[in-house]
Amino acid sequence: MKYIFNQVYIIWAFCVLVSCTAMAQKFNTHEVKRGETLESISKLYGVSTASILQYNKEIKSGQDLRANTILVVPGAKIATKPTNSTSALGKNVMQDSVSAREPIRFTEHRVRKKETIFGITQMYNITEDELKKYNPTLYASPLQKKMDLRIPKYSAPKLEEVGINEDDFEKYIVAPKETRWSIAHKYGITIDSMLALNPGLSKSDNYLSEGYELLMPKIAGSTVKNQVTQLYTSYTVPAKMNFYRLEKEFGVKSDEIVRLNPEITERGGLKEGMIIRIPEQKVETGVINTDNYIFYEVKPKQNEFRLTRKFGMTWAELVQLNPDLKDGLKAGMVLKLPKDKVGDFEVRNALVLDKVNLLDSINVAVVPKVLFLLPFRLDKLDLNNKEETEKIIDNRNSLKYSLGLYSGALIAIDSMKSLGVSIDVKTFDNQLDLVKTKQILQGEQIGGYSAIFGPLDMPSLKETAVQASKFNVPVVAPVPAKSDISLGNVFFSYTEEEVLWKHMLDYVEANHKDETLLIIADEDNKKEKDAILKRFPSAKVVVVKEEEKNIGINRDKLQTLLSDDVSNWVFVESDNYKLISSVVSILNSFNNTAFEPVGGKDKVNVRMFTTDMNSAFENDVISNTHLSNLRFTYPSVNRQVANNSFVERYRKRFGDDPDRYAIRGFDLTYDLLLKLAYKNNLVDVSRFIGETEYNGNKFNYERKGVSGYYNQSSYIMMMDDLRIKTLE
Repeated sequence: MKYIFNQVYIIWAFCVLVSCTAMAQKFNTHEVKRGETLESISKLYGVSTASILQYNKEIKSGQDLRANTILVVPGAKIATKPTNSTSALGKNVMQDSVSAREPIRFTEHRVRKKETIFGITQMYNITEDELKKYNPTLYASPLQKKMDLRIPKYSAPKLEEVGINEDDFEKYIVAPKETRWSIAHKYGITIDSMLALNPGLSKSDNYLSEGYELLMPKIAGSTVKNQVTQLYTSYTVPAKMNFYRLEKEFGVKSDEIVRLNPEITERGGLKEGMIIRIPEQKVETGVINTDNYIFYEVKPKQNEFRLTRKFGMTWAELVQLNPDLKDGLKAGMVLKLPKDKVGDFEVRNALVLDKVNLLDSINVAVVPKVLFLLPFRLDKLDLNNKEETEKIIDNRNSLKYSLGLYSGALIAIDSMKSLGVSIDVKTFDNQLDLVKTKQILQGEQIGGYSAIFGPLDMPSLKETAVQASKFNVPVVAPVPAKSDISLGNVFFSYTEEEVLWKHMLDYVEANHKDETLLIIADEDNKKEKDAILKRFPSAKVVVVKEEEKNIGINRDKLQTLLSDDVSNWVFVESDNYKLISSVVSILNSFNNTAFEPVGGKDKVNVRMFTTDMNSAFENDVISNTHLSNLRFTYPSVNRQVANNSFVERYRKRFGDDPDRYAIRGFDLTYDLLLKLAYKNNLVDVSRFIGETEYNGNKFNYERKGVSGYYNQSSYIMMMDDLRIKTLE
């Protein structure tokens, strides 16, 4: 019965959406002219300032408007000279607009301590009247803690509903290596303005495909060919200023400054307080794309001092690259910066990310709610029979993974509580069964969760992701997972094989000088061999003989390929432990020995690599001593952990050292909870938080179109002196 009701509700909501869009109001676009204010524009169109702010999120109340900014304004232009009657009409128009729109659905909000009506309306982008309309008690009673409110949700206006003047806009086709930030900078608008003009762009990620068609404002003067206009800036001469300093700061010769400002000669030189004209220097910027520049979106409350110190540039250098800065620094502006710029920031996809210390940014008022779905298989365990239970745990990897991950997660939850953050956690045993998973999800209000941790099996993960996507709830996959469908709300925390290959090959390329490169790969690892050859075409390939009962290499043939003049770096690509064991033994026998005849010959130096550190390399028949002698180097999702506060806390609670699953469970949960405690929206945080690192794992999520968020972090490890070292 409940299922049928839900279907009827969805159909009803769709009908309301259609009816609402059919009655939606028209919009205009307005190019701000110098001297115009929010109040003057609102009177010009007969609307309230609040309605303009509603459709232009980058503009704040009381903020000066920048000339040439494109605003989306509801209604039609009704007056060239505003009058009192116009203002009254504007008020009526606003009231009619608000009362006309109907919600397509509702969500629930429980009032927290210190929240206000204004703050809630800003959070959900609604008006105070709309909040009170669906919560009548607010007319007579003040807002109180733990009060449950109904929050209306409205459909966004569609592109065809926005009335625009075609002469003011143009179609722009996205070129290769262009991003939202590079295009926004080219047109001198903010990202929010671009989203307002192009509602089809996703607001949950920054993906922009080559060939995508955008609607953009025409650049002023772009229709006039071959025009050359010299622009000037006014400059107030400070104390102790001289021509040498002016020339250094503005790149203009002193005789040119005197020619443009005759009063300098009349008054006997530069004087403090004198206002002079300085010609603006044109900078040849070239093509604006990710090959030539990196981009930075200005944050609220940033000022000139912070930016110049952050990027190690003078204000004049920033203005030269970004002429719009002449009109002032505004939140949301997109600045372009030199490609080689480095500093206390991370660059991802040509966008500069601010480094955020999550521990220093915790908001204790946020209460993250997390659902854990793991296969504990309690239906298969008899806890009264300890010996049998331990045997089942040893034989069931899913159970071993679940217990390890969850034990680490419990320590992470305790650690967050010690930081003053309350966590609402609910845990279920999905028994590694899709039917059980569906039952659990149907019994839970998924939309009330901040994130879901698990499940481990792919069918259950798909089902969870699909159900959670209806409420924009992210799902974290703690173990390797590959899907044949797009799961846009899934955070795949286990770094993919292709990323590990690339990291390993990047490391070799960065450190390779004149070493001889060799590749030993069986037929099942042809893909890895081809990837190495593509990066290092001069590498020598050692033939692997694969017979019915035997697999190996020709020792004598290998000897002829090794160099005794320079070091030999050998890639071994296989998941056959017999081949690996044989190769390791042969390479170790050559290492630091001299070939026959020995007269005048140097010793052979061999170092072993792989792009795929699979379980075959950990087989007991392979000597760790030999691997250590060969300084075996490989990429890894995680690293080993020494004694630290986490290990001590784990021992105290569970009486044993944490295994790699417990370490991963802690790191993954701690990272998730810190991000949710910073801003209770994992998707939003992932846009501007760069790489994070904890005990044995690193996380750096990047969105891949509509396929989800993928971890791009990994380590390069090396065995040396029977110890495993982290190289990078």
